Amino acid sequence: MMKKVLFFVLCINNLCLLHAQVPTQVEVKQCMKLVADWQINHMKEVTHGELNWVNATFYLGLSRWAAIAEQDSHDDSYYKWLMRLGRRNYWQVDQRMYHADDICISQTYLSMYDKYKEREMLVPTLARAEWVIMNPPVGSFELDYSDATTLEHWTWCDALFMAPPVYLHLYNITGDKKFIRFMDKEYKLTYDYLFDKEENLFYRDHRYFDKKEVNGAKVFWGRGNGWVLGGLVEMLRELPVKSKYRPFYQELFQKMCRRISRLQNSDGFWYASLLDPASYPSPETSCSGFFVYALAYGINEGLLPKEQFLPIAISGWRALLSAVEKDGRLGYVQPVGADPKNVTREMTEVYGPGAFLLAGTEIYRMLQDSKNSPLAIQGGS
Repeated sequence: MMKKVLFFVLCINNLCLLHAQVPTQVEVKQCMKLVADWQINHMKEVTHGELNWVNATFYLGLSRWAAIAEQDSHDDSYYKWLMRLGRRNYWQVDQRMYHADDICISQTYLSMYDKYKEREMLVPTLARAEWVIMNPPVGSFELDYSDATTLEHWTWCDALFMAPPVYLHLYNITGDKKFIRFMDKEYKLTYDYLFDKEENLFYRDHRYFDKKEVNGAKVFWGRGNGWVLGGLVEMLRELPVKSKYRPFYQELFQKMCRRISRLQNSDGFWYASLLDPASYPSPETSCSGFFVYALAYGINEGLLPKEQFLPIAISGWRALLSAVEKDGRLGYVQPVGADPKNVTREMTEVYGPGAFLLAGTEIYRMLQDSKNSPLAIQGGS
């Protein structure tokens, strides 16, 4: 009897704690606007080219925030900013023909095409993807930056965010099955090569197969797996529910969400090393942003049980908020890299706010459901 009482008290305490943490839609919007505006106002300080993947990730997050700002506040300034970006670059992708990074910006272009239906937004992306399909990659999967042919396939896990959603989006726009067939073939080649079925995580690339962390664990990079899960969200947004291709990606998404949910630290963050956070003892916000994005999306779509994953998603969102300075600057973003590194609060990079905005849009959408409101959670529904 005493055990039942203690269990009941523990449940009530956890419920009250969760209720205290659940944000309101107004709070989420305010934080998203703050972060978006800070990054826009500091784009002149960014050294990467406008079409570079580092910036492209921010553009995608900004496009999602733009939709909220326009719908709820009649503020189309963010869409206008993205329109100016596209037009001054003639909606072109970056230069390397095969490189997944260089088509990442197309995710934003195609999002803009969905809204405005202006063909010039589509044509350069369509031409690039069709060229790649007509000239299929032949390089080795053993990534070597001195050999460009080893970057033809998606030989590093980050690439699973950059390119696959573009091919799926083109399939939905054109109805041409060659895009989804190519994506599925290339994705599964990468999955077979880089996915560890014991840990349910992706190696960043082949160079990490035999490496170990200080604690003896395998090396699984936080942001690398964040890229994969963020990419899976983008793909599931595009994959029809009845598509024969969907079950593989949905099951992979659910499997990875279950895994990363168990790797969240007590402060709500995920760290640069997923299996050895003690060796990199600072939080990392780019991977945390992608993980919150995935978890919140999974809850919203009914792919993850709310009672299990909602506290994890809310804890992660609250952690992200703690890394935002009063002026909107997001800290604890690991710089461009390929493996776990130490991070400081002073570090930021453009993709960090991009991941933050993606996470925020799904948290915001979650709160539109009355069942997820603070009042409903307090009532135990």
